[in-house]
Amino acid sequence: MFSPNTFSFLSLLTKNNQRDWFKSNQTQYESEVRTPALQFIEAMQPHVLTLSPRLVALPKKIGRSLMRPQRDARFSKDKTPYKTNVGIQFRHFQGKDVHAPGLYIHIANEGCFLGAGIWHPDSKALNKLRTCIDENPNAYKKALAQLRAAGFEMEGDSLIRPPKGYDKTHPMLDELKRKDFIAIKPINAKQIYDKNFVSLCVKEFEQTQKLMGYLCFALDLDY
Repeated sequence: MFSPNTFSFLSLLTKNNQRDWFKSNQTQYESEVRTPALQFIEAMQPHVLTLSPRLVALPKKIGRSLMRPQRDARFSKDKTPYKTNVGIQFRHFQGKDVHAPGLYIHIANEGCFLGAGIWHPDSKALNKLRTCIDENPNAYKKALAQLRAAGFEMEGDSLIRPPKGYDKTHPMLDELKRKDFIAIKPINAKQIYDKNFVSLCVKEFEQTQKLMGYLCFALDLDY
């Protein structure tokens, strides 16, 4: 699957982030990035479905678990055309895009990590999550405790002030202010191209099950 060559290609892409260069090196991209990623997704598929049959793990080149290499630069000052990372997401089947609850693997020379949760939920979903934390704090606290014991940390954007309808003295205020509910655990390159990488991912993602279950419960999704 993944190897040091995966990181070497991403390094070259960082230095030559142009469409002509990418097209000229498409074969190298296929052999060192896309093919290993699809093999990894295929190997993870039965394990992901064991974690939850509602998660999607499909090894297709476009539109499934492997995120596309092209950047959406429409609203960014950075107009480079390609991502310099590999993104793999096993998201809930009822989610239409990357904002659905899911599991995530990020591979890049700048840093690698495993993630679980929901990134940039829309306002309706965010209100449901906050209401659930307000009304059912104990299960959420148990999810956080499981994550921290396993070396995960909640990250992402948060509001500066309390969200509308919540008092600044609320005991769960820091959690209610979140705009992202993502748990992150850093990993290193050697772990990624180790033969036991699939087993590592399965073991780590098992520690995110309480969070994933809680988020899906809050959003009225089966898990």
